[in-house]
Amino acid sequence: MGKRTLELNDTLYQYLLDVSLREDALQKALREETDRLEMGVMQVSADQAQFMALLIRLMGARRVLEIGAFTGYSALAMARALPEEGRLVTCDVSAEWTGIARRYWREAGVDGRIELRLAPALETLEGLADGGFDFAFIDADKANQQAYYEHCLRLVRPGGLIAIDNVLWSGAVADPDNQADDTRAIRACNAFVHQDPRVDMSLVPIGDGLTLARKRVNAGSTS
Repeated sequence: MGKRTLELNDTLYQYLLDVSLREDALQKALREETDRLEMGVMQVSADQAQFMALLIRLMGARRVLEIGAFTGYSALAMARALPEEGRLVTCDVSAEWTGIARRYWREAGVDGRIELRLAPALETLEGLADGGFDFAFIDADKANQQAYYEHCLRLVRPGGLIAIDNVLWSGAVADPDNQADDTRAIRACNAFVHQDPRVDMSLVPIGDGLTLARKRVNAGSTS
């Protein structure tokens, strides 16, 4: 036993949530409102958001970057994990979806920690200072995933952490017959990060797959 990651059926996954997830009423309300949207499938899983919040607390992170806000569930979880003076910069292009996010951020009392940039993410990232972030979360269009990763390598400090969402893409990445543009882009980024000597990395089978890449203090070293 224990030689490979356990496959989670619905019963076991529900048990995992029952003994692990600490989702309060406000988070649940946001998740349920988002689930009713046509694009609700884009929302991160509640257990993944909680996991990232734990990482932020473990790191003592004060500055977080998010690429892809959607309706704000992940930003809500991460902003709550920051200290009072912490700040989260989140990028999106939809005023409609982020309008939902703003409403819940205000109700949670963390809107003062969150700076929303409504513009194409690549434009926003170009204007941010090198090394200004402790943690970055990439959860946006897949065509630009590798470009976002390169920007995040510049923007996180040495020892900082980059998290890339949807790296398993509902299993499509392992299907050689699936040659959809998004699938191919994710495969290419996965392969690139796997071989990137600038980071230490691990792919975690949570949500739709989450790659964690720690920026090495010195590129090419193992420190």
